[in-house]
Amino acid sequence: MPDMMKKYKDEVRPALQASLGLSNVMEIPKLTKIVISTGVKSSAERDAFTEAKKQIAALAGQQPVITKARKNVANFKLRVGMSNGVMVTLRGTRMYEFLDRFVHNAMPRVRDFRGISDKGFDGRGNYNVGVPDVSVFTEIDTDKLKYPLGINITIVTTAKTDEAARELLKMMEIPFTTGKQA
Repeated sequence: MPDMMKKYKDEVRPALQASLGLSNVMEIPKLTKIVISTGVKSSAERDAFTEAKKQIAALAGQQPVITKARKNVANFKLRVGMSNGVMVTLRGTRMYEFLDRFVHNAMPRVRDFRGISDKGFDGRGNYNVGVPDVSVFTEIDTDKLKYPLGINITIVTTAKTDEAARELLKMMEIPFTTGKQA
């Protein structure tokens, strides 16, 4: 069992139930999934997609999928069905293992890191954070990185409000700052 999963079951759930005043244990917010995604320019070489797939697979521990455009966008020279990104969805033990590596290994490696912005909540209890450079993860070999790659990490929770989700993520050791993003 991953350390973050154990921490959630042993410490976070009882503390959340007490702090939010919930009587039913099924109402306690929990993590549902983590989605890691990146966009790749469709005009870029085909090699960029395989490179992005390799890097995201190294991060996630499972094979990502190539996403396709759903609409035509003339300004981006994008047509329906063209490949435009790479994504992977993590659930269960892989989700908790990735969260542990993200919080304890990757975020401290960011230069002048003072926490992540608490403005990434979407109003339904989900949190989005962007990582401008994927090389902060220890799994990525920076010498083999051909194309600069930034990723978006979406943490999906069962919380009904942003305040409950913020409390959950704070208890899961995600360092938030208020105001401007570091």
